Amino acid sequence: MFFGKRSKATQQPLSAGTTDASKSDRKTNPFTPSLKTNLDALNQLLGHSSDLSSRSLGSPLAPDITMSILYLGDLVDDTKLNEHVLRPLLSSRLQSDLRSNDLVELIGERVIEIGSTSVSVSLNECADRLLEGYCLLLIQEAACGLLIDIREIKVRQVSEPSAETVVRGAQISFNESISTNLNLLRQILRSPSLHVEEMEVGSETRTQLALIYLDGVASSDTVNTVRSRLQAIQISSVLDSGYIEALIQDKGYTPFPTIKNTERPDAVAGGLLEGQIAIIVDGSPFVLVAPVTFFQQFQSPEDYYIRFDIATFLRLIRYAAFIISMTLPSLYIAVTTFHQEMLPTTLLITLAAQREGIPFPGLVEALMMELTFEILREAGVRMPRAIGPAISIVGALVLGQAAVDAGIVSAGMVIIVSFTAICNFVIPQLNMAIAARLIRFLFMLLAGMFGLMGIIAGVLAVMIHVVRLESFGVPYMSPLAPFSWSRMKDTFIRAPLQKLIKREPHKVFQPDNKQK
Repeated sequence: MFFGKRSKATQQPLSAGTTDASKSDRKTNPFTPSLKTNLDALNQLLGHSSDLSSRSLGSPLAPDITMSILYLGDLVDDTKLNEHVLRPLLSSRLQSDLRSNDLVELIGERVIEIGSTSVSVSLNECADRLLEGYCLLLIQEAACGLLIDIREIKVRQVSEPSAETVVRGAQISFNESISTNLNLLRQILRSPSLHVEEMEVGSETRTQLALIYLDGVASSDTVNTVRSRLQAIQISSVLDSGYIEALIQDKGYTPFPTIKNTERPDAVAGGLLEGQIAIIVDGSPFVLVAPVTFFQQFQSPEDYYIRFDIATFLRLIRYAAFIISMTLPSLYIAVTTFHQEMLPTTLLITLAAQREGIPFPGLVEALMMELTFEILREAGVRMPRAIGPAISIVGALVLGQAAVDAGIVSAGMVIIVSFTAICNFVIPQLNMAIAARLIRFLFMLLAGMFGLMGIIAGVLAVMIHVVRLESFGVPYMSPLAPFSWSRMKDTFIRAPLQKLIKREPHKVFQPDNKQK
């Protein structure tokens, strides 16, 4: 749908940045002194679009000068066009004795009452800028054009975060405008060390993105690595930051996220202060942050706005919820199927009485309930917001009670699946919560076939896999593996702020060159 194939005759390399070859190709299509020829060429480049407006101008104070202005009506601000472009042009006395090219520059400097103007000698560049919302002024005998920035940017207003809510802290989130998102970051980090590098990705969408880091805090090697990966992207369209996340992350198949995405400006600012790098993609309210470690997935911005003892307690709860979310159903399957002797006699009798008459083994019973809950969760997300939560909650209650009454599943299994789902919601990062859900099914299969030995084997395999992961050269399990005592103060626990302020943030996300 989004990656349509092209015929070999028209297929071209698609690069994120503008290469030297592409720059030279753009310059091979220059303006001509003929105004009509230039207008025809621009119409041809834009496919004779019906929304391309062309207006001839003639100032009564300079009747010898013939001008024309082009713009795409749906992209420009009509007020800026009339007040700051057309009115000054029609009321200014232009010097007809100047060379045409000099006249274009003079109009841009002294006549146009708008902030950004530039002179271009390339038809291709002007066509690209017209598609971005610029208007183009052409003059007879001038082999160049004046680009005037009068874009009308329609964006959603800044609102509260929907996916990362906090009780204490800023209640604003990013939106789909890259300029608005940069403004939100600048309001928090008023430092000249905050560097912003803008790029363009996608040959068809030509999506703007910004690479952001704190100079002197972020590792230069990591910045160069991220920059090179962005410049190496070859794709026709980028519709969300998820495209960039998939294309620049470290190679290897893993359910664990090696790039963090967040909609909170304070979370991005905190990452930049620790030496991380942010990537803002125009059109997406989620900003990418890298490198990222396993333990960062369980940190919330609210941890740093409340007392350290409360923050530590909540963080430990998240770790416990993550472990429970992955292993609780598999442990229930293993114990009730293979290791009944591990249960107290009273509890064993109660569970046996519940399972009396259940036609399915524990593994099938758990898989049915987990898949049912996943379907209800997905239905709640896809349904309209007004009824989505009601559908998921009512559906879970009604189906669970009906399944128990019908003798399809036991009441104990319903409790296990429900508590597991609640634990999954405790994890702050959605991508990490999804990873726990996927691993849960693997552990359930291992428990159904091999009991506790299967679960232990699965846990060891996951631990080995996680330890081998890297995020842009930074070990994923850092600072636990490799171990760093000085950085453990903000891992499982959150030390008082007095202790955190004394750390050296630029060393937190230094790539491990020894492992490369």
